[in-house]
Amino acid sequence: MTENRLHLTQHYSIPKEELLTTEQIFSRVYKALAEKGYDPVNQIVGYIMSGDPTYITSHNNARGIIAKVERDELIEEAVRFYIDNKLR
Repeated sequence: MTENRLHLTQHYSIPKEELLTTEQIFSRVYKALAEKGYDPVNQIVGYIMSGDPTYITSHNNARGIIAKVERDELIEEAVRFYIDNKLR
């Protein structure tokens, strides 16, 4: 029976990657760091300042998630949030 199907084209689809906003990335990374007992603010600042991914836990794929956004975009989002919520 398998031999009869060899001439057929197989269909394979790659699952689409979830697109996250910078806010969602901060939230997920913060939560993963807190769950592992780290100080999330210190760890995220260390990552942004150094670019060293080992500041971010691999728990719940936090390291992979934060690597999807440029560090300057993280800073921009944090500054925008601060200004919008503290200075206006």
